[in-house]
Amino acid sequence: MNVPWWTCLWIILLGACQSEGPPAVITSTSPEQGPAYIEENKQASHIESGDIDNYIRRHRLRPRSTGSGVYHQLVRDLPGDTARPGQWAVVNFRMELLNGKVCATSAKDAPERFLIEMDDVESGLHEGIQHLSPGDSALLILASHRAYGLIGDLDQVPMRSTIVYHIGLVALEVPDR
Repeated sequence: MNVPWWTCLWIILLGACQSEGPPAVITSTSPEQGPAYIEENKQASHIESGDIDNYIRRHRLRPRSTGSGVYHQLVRDLPGDTARPGQWAVVNFRMELLNGKVCATSAKDAPERFLIEMDDVESGLHEGIQHLSPGDSALLILASHRAYGLIGDLDQVPMRSTIVYHIGLVALEVPDR
């Protein structure tokens, strides 16, 4: 009996593709656990607010709070129009944690750019930059929910971390249409 090679291959492939049944379903937490998670998150937010207040007091800052988890204090305030959504913000920055650990900086003589309200940067940065005009520099404090959230950036920023930006707005550019 002479069986063609492609028939043997077909039988082997079919056998290799069989599964042991339907894949396991991953269920979420039970409804009873919801209130416990909500309470835990409230406590974490309360602790974070205290940490931010301590940072402000320790550094003798007087920032303005937007009420949404973004604090800003101008270091240099030059006259001019403030940044608006849809403009490119060209910035020099140093990003650090409340303990002073530097997580990221713009390269010397090579500012970073992002499209305000449209680029993939922290939501608090989009809000904070709109308080600056070209030439201004500021200190921005972003609560974790306005920065990298519950999981951090999986590299330099730990989970639920408040971020401090030392930022200078070099220029505003209008996007090409």
